[in-house]
Amino acid sequence: MFHLDIKSRLPIYEQLVKRFKELIINEVMKADDQLPSVRILANDTAINPNTIQKAYRELERQGYIYSLPGKGSFVAAVAIHKNKEKLEKLKEELSKMLSEAIYLGMSSKEIAEMIDEIESKIKGV
Repeated sequence: MFHLDIKSRLPIYEQLVKRFKELIINEVMKADDQLPSVRILANDTAINPNTIQKAYRELERQGYIYSLPGKGSFVAAVAIHKNKEKLEKLKEELSKMLSEAIYLGMSSKEIAEMIDEIESKIKGV
């Protein structure tokens, strides 16, 4: 389920956050699916439970999961009102990145093809 690179400069908890976000975005994990408990995931991956807990807290802070005391952590349903603010930030970042890509010689056709490829991948087409 998880491929973590211990040689990576990216901290383990950030790798966990990134992997869970990929699973949620690609709908491998759907709304209200339960995440593995910290203890089970720690045993399965040999990662310190505190590191896993830190990743779960970050995912919850970003709105990808929610926790129920005594029950565990679950995938959050998409919340439109929360996403508006996040989408604005993403648009700003995307604008900067696209500007740089165009400046470096990437064509609008290449950008459009890339967008189509990503959309197909996410939708499973």
